[in-house]
Amino acid sequence: MIKLSKLSDYAIVVLSQLAADQGRLYTAAVLAQQTGIPEPTVAKVLKLLSRREIVNSMRGVKGGYAMTRIPSQVTVTELIEALEGPISITSCADIEVETSCHIAGLCPMRGSWHKVNVAVKSALNEVFLSDLLIPMHRPEKRGQA
Repeated sequence: MIKLSKLSDYAIVVLSQLAADQGRLYTAAVLAQQTGIPEPTVAKVLKLLSRREIVNSMRGVKGGYAMTRIPSQVTVTELIEALEGPISITSCADIEVETSCHIAGLCPMRGSWHKVNVAVKSALNEVFLSDLLIPMHRPEKRGQA
């Protein structure tokens, strides 16, 4: 079974909050409070996403994180690779990556799995962050109808 870590789920929740207010800066603490995800986990997600320039981090007293790109331009492949590393069905499926398998040079399956790996990546490239975002409810401002 192919299974992503909980970190990928958390990233979608965090990105949904950031996308709801495109351009607004959020601290990890505020995002943790608004999403219910522990702050250390939110900080880890944001750090990984900022390395791939999916979100932008700004340092300083008025710093925080904001969406860098439009959600309809971020592929699920990019998200998974930012959070989980390279997409590979088996450890030797990606023929462009060195493997530590001691029989890789003799294995007849290596090339076969590559075909499956390419098909999975191709399918994930057709799905975008905008397809996965969760509608976020904005807190109502007091005193306004």
